[in-house]
Amino acid sequence: MKKEIELPKSIDLDDLLKNLRSLSWGAIDILKAYSRGEEPPYGFPKALSVSDGGEGPVSAADLSVNSWLINGLKARFPLASWTVISEETGKGQKVNFNPLEHEWSWILDPLDGTKDFLQGTGEYAVHLALIHGDKPVLGVVLIPELEEMWLGLVGLGAWVEDRLGNRKSFSFSNRNQISKMILVASRSHRDQNLEQLLESIPFSEKKRVGSVGYKIAKILKGEADFYISLSGKSAPKDWDMAGPEAVLTAAGGKFTHANMKSLAYNTGDLNQWGCLIASHGKNHDLICKMIEEKLTLIDPSFLV
Repeated sequence: MKKEIELPKSIDLDDLLKNLRSLSWGAIDILKAYSRGEEPPYGFPKALSVSDGGEGPVSAADLSVNSWLINGLKARFPLASWTVISEETGKGQKVNFNPLEHEWSWILDPLDGTKDFLQGTGEYAVHLALIHGDKPVLGVVLIPELEEMWLGLVGLGAWVEDRLGNRKSFSFSNRNQISKMILVASRSHRDQNLEQLLESIPFSEKKRVGSVGYKIAKILKGEADFYISLSGKSAPKDWDMAGPEAVLTAAGGKFTHANMKSLAYNTGDLNQWGCLIASHGKNHDLICKMIEEKLTLIDPSFLV
């Protein structure tokens, strides 16, 4: 295992992590204040207005956390040679389907699971990943209602911290037979192909929960073993997957297409089309092979 990760010039890892911790707990405080109807910190507006965009509801909480994290990164690292792709600004950045020219980029989802946030389930998250080229090297997944900050350094490891800085390592389950594994699935994103696929897999138990980050945290804590994302008329975006993939991969798990192809980011298309599978890594290849075969029977035209 390598001793360090590659970072942009002039960026020190310890300094970066120190600032990410500060910004992350600030983001958690903002979201928790909005979720409880309290006055948000840092001067953000109290009104939790909600509007529906092309991809679903957007709230003042999304925009406030987006501003807090993007402006925070700019202020603390003014000379850094990176850019930011976020859910709230992504449409304006996708020009002619050309990748951004920056070698380094942050990919941010300031509030993954907006519906869960608005409905009060608590199963929402914040995703942040540092991308080098088209691959993540560092990931952050925040679970505000559980006061969890997951950090992953690809090649170095992953862990969860509390507000006092106490660390705990991930704890994958020992379940390695598909028939004994627990699947974690989306509560709100379903289509006929996905439902048929889930019915055909001989897993032990299915848990439906909110955001992608929340699902991956379930796997990291050993409460679930694998997750399937299947695109339909639309697809998850880079910001849905980058942070969770970085943390899971850093922990030694796997996050790939069903044909075992790696995910790629900043390719010019923000959509993550196909069948994406995340797992604790035990028999990941067998899970992928089984799912690919079943998808061929369900929909031979589907591109995994």
